[in-house]
Amino acid sequence: MKILLVSMNSIHFQRWTNQLKDSGHEVFWFDILDGNKPEPKLNWVNQITGWKLKFKYPFRYLIKKQFPKFYNFIQNFNTNSTTSVFEKNLLEIQPDVVHSFALQISCVPILSVMQKHSSFNWIYSSWGSDMFYSDEIGINQKEVILCLQRINYLITDCKRDHNISIEKGFNNVFLGVFPGNGGTNFNKNAIEVYIEDRNVILIKGYNDSIGKGINILKAISENLITLLSDFEIIIFGADQEIENYLESSTVFSKLNCKVYTKTKFIPNEELLPIMGKSYIYVANSYSDGIPNALLEAMGMGAFPIQSNPGNVTSEVIEHEKNGLLISNPDNIKEIEALIKKALLDRNMIKEAFDLNTKTIKNQYDRAVVRLKILKMYEEIH
Repeated sequence: MKILLVSMNSIHFQRWTNQLKDSGHEVFWFDILDGNKPEPKLNWVNQITGWKLKFKYPFRYLIKKQFPKFYNFIQNFNTNSTTSVFEKNLLEIQPDVVHSFALQISCVPILSVMQKHSSFNWIYSSWGSDMFYSDEIGINQKEVILCLQRINYLITDCKRDHNISIEKGFNNVFLGVFPGNGGTNFNKNAIEVYIEDRNVILIKGYNDSIGKGINILKAISENLITLLSDFEIIIFGADQEIENYLESSTVFSKLNCKVYTKTKFIPNEELLPIMGKSYIYVANSYSDGIPNALLEAMGMGAFPIQSNPGNVTSEVIEHEKNGLLISNPDNIKEIEALIKKALLDRNMIKEAFDLNTKTIKNQYDRAVVRLKILKMYEEIH
């Protein structure tokens, strides 16, 4: 089968795509945002990159930095049309299926082409906030509906978004719920067997219009200092607001804290062992699908405390059994109470550890997911 993938370059996309390696399929990738160079981690894929600029004139990066308005003026004349380039490649490749990852980035820009050439099968993988938060992230609802009417096959990362897609008019084939990254290689050797040996509180510091990591830090008050005194607090994905808060906080000055900023990206192979010695994992946002980091943390034995937008997280967390659900991402007192409960209720932590390292890990293990993905592609005709 010829498969034409349409996506921006991201770690989740790379990991999904690599599940197709040595599968017998001929795989192509149209880099929708055009990073202008091939991705070495996908060196076995037929990559369509470097297509955006008509002319790669010298000193363009310097001009972009020093004279942004002039650069934008030049780009008005020097940028190829996404639809034209994609259509050209679509007709040359003649794929059995086109697979787009994320609605706003990889479906909407090629919608007119796919409507024009309706004989081509089209898969759409819904990621993160595509369905649940589409208005808030700036996706036109008419375009959402038109995409869902044209899409032949749908994949979601949670049951919630399948239901939302039906409400918005999707009535074609649903291929199932899959983790957006194609599953995780859970390193058994990195999982601390004894929960008593774990000494890390791991916090997802993503903090923007959707992620609200700052509210987790605000929830760590003077009341929790004694309970946290024996733990190392690790924050990953922190932005400048998070850094500023930590620097000015009298609470965090009394705690053992380590920060990985957005600019100091922590690779997945380094993050998983940290999860394997984490006692608690905390993440908070207004919107998401089933976060890959949540599944990874649970599979590695970290007790999850996670927000529950649209009841999506409750698909994998049963409150007070294998984790705790934040009902309001802006309720700092609620987050504080949940962290305190997890720190005090060691029996709940132990039972969750036993459950999550078996059921979650087995369900989302990369080898298991790969077999399901390959079977899914085979069902397309």
